[in-house]
Amino acid sequence: RLFGLRKKQAATGAHEFDKLCAALETEHRLTPPKSPQVHGRAERFNGRVEEVLPTHHFRSGEEIEATLHRYVWRYNQQLPQSALRSRPPLQAMKDYHKINRELIKKQPYYLPGCDK
Repeated sequence: RLFGLRKKQAATGAHEFDKLCAALETEHRLTPPKSPQVHGRAERFNGRVEEVLPTHHFRSGEEIEATLHRYVWRYNQQLPQSALRSRPPLQAMKDYHKINRELIKKQPYYLPGCDK
């Protein structure tokens, strides 16, 4: 399923990520193969993270993790995105939730990591 094999395979639900999605009541969707517009968004985010990392000297994995958490928080909370009409992702999600409450089961808010 992950690499877009010619034969489409249904999810077994046995993979750890599928189990986590089920526990969080989250739909796990895969992007279609060879769809650069969709992949471009993820690649741009990864590129931005890659720009941040060389500007810091890290003494431990914990420092890297803390820096990444701060960056993700800033990206989601404060950095306006042109594709979202100059809103940060979390604000766009909150606005969408107000209009389409039936499509999103949980109210959007930001907590790093998984909800418990």
